[in-house]
Amino acid sequence: MPSGRPHQPNDPSVLASVEAALSSVARPSLVTRMWHWRYELGLITGVILGAVFIGVTLGPGWLIAATAAAMASLAIGLAWPSSRRRLIARAWCVITPHRVRTGCTHAWVQTRDGRLPTVLYTVPAEFGERVWLWCRAGITSRDLAAAREILRAACWASDVRVVVNDRRSHIVVLEVIRRRPPERPEDDQSGWPYLDPDRGEADRAEPGEPASYHGLGLPPSVRLKGTAGTPPVSRPASPARPRPLPRCRHRPGLGRRRL
Repeated sequence: MPSGRPHQPNDPSVLASVEAALSSVARPSLVTRMWHWRYELGLITGVILGAVFIGVTLGPGWLIAATAAAMASLAIGLAWPSSRRRLIARAWCVITPHRVRTGCTHAWVQTRDGRLPTVLYTVPAEFGERVWLWCRAGITSRDLAAAREILRAACWASDVRVVVNDRRSHIVVLEVIRRRPPERPEDDQSGWPYLDPDRGEADRAEPGEPASYHGLGLPPSVRLKGTAGTPPVSRPASPARPRPLPRCRHRPGLGRRRL
């Protein structure tokens, strides 16, 4: 009888259900919790230190003026459409990793000792966010693909797509889809609309199966030059240059001889 976490809503395997029900997530350490909440802790610490510094050195009047200026800047940023989209996108990049860890906890996407996948980093995209995960030993991309419905509900998204690297199967990208991307031009021959052309082409996988892409899967600003796995860039061939004719030397008494 097969064992392991259930990969279907109604898995008939008794051992899979018992094992999943009895497993629990290991409590993260203090350092791990601080890493998970690093952005929030950094923001709170910066606000408190800034307020204390201004209040002690300049006085309460300057503190009130600085607070009013900060609130006015935030209001202007939210009122401007382009800056509002950037701020909201960055806010989702902070919220989504917490929701992914919560979804993995409730979907039993964990190792036998209760460890969750590691969230490497999150970047905004046209459709939502891309979350890079490091799957520990015992977690595969199919485990995440089987938990797509739970992850989609946990992330408050319309859909979640699982993309795995064909060369590094422990690196998995969760594409959290919150809105449809703009229409792609007809002459664009790239792969799935949610993948960047310079990152690689995705295969034609079914919605419930993990797709794969070629290359490192890093954004252009992070990817290093000369790294293995980067797709080669085709350059037009330069026209062939005509070979120069041999030079002739003249020696006295011998006439001209071609060398």
